[in-house]
Amino acid sequence: MSDLTTDRLLLRQWRDSDREPFAALNADPEVMRYFPSVRPRDESDALIDRETALIADRGWGLWAVEVRETGEFIGFTGLAVPTFEAEFLPGVEIGWRLAKGAWGNGYATEAARAVLDVGFGPAGLSEIISFTTATNVPSQRVMQRIGMVHSADFEHPRLPDGHPLRPHVLYRISR
Repeated sequence: MSDLTTDRLLLRQWRDSDREPFAALNADPEVMRYFPSVRPRDESDALIDRETALIADRGWGLWAVEVRETGEFIGFTGLAVPTFEAEFLPGVEIGWRLAKGAWGNGYATEAARAVLDVGFGPAGLSEIISFTTATNVPSQRVMQRIGMVHSADFEHPRLPDGHPLRPHVLYRISR
């Protein structure tokens, strides 16, 4: 699958030049506040390597996102297969993570709409899910803006009992 373009964004295959800004994004405590911890450089690089291979192999994954006007890398948006066990899985998830400087511009919504088109078009999916911690209202708003509907609350199985981020919400959208 080729790159995806929107009015303002390019969703594309990862480049080596994305490694440094992606590592900085994943090391930013504010960007990662809805995750259990920031991510070290080696984990950021491993995600890039994994997603590069998945996009090349199956045509979709988590694409690098850049602003078309400036060429600035701002994060990722795409489709992923969750690897934990839950009653709503297996499934394919839509997700995003953008650098703090890109927040508030509608980029996550714009990119996610392009990804939904791929999911329900060339990828042939009949349903796409998304989930986040119950306190992550900004991501839930993106889910709602792209037409997803809240369908369940659940406790994320990879987080220990009592962890403040364990309560999660699940959203769905069908073709």
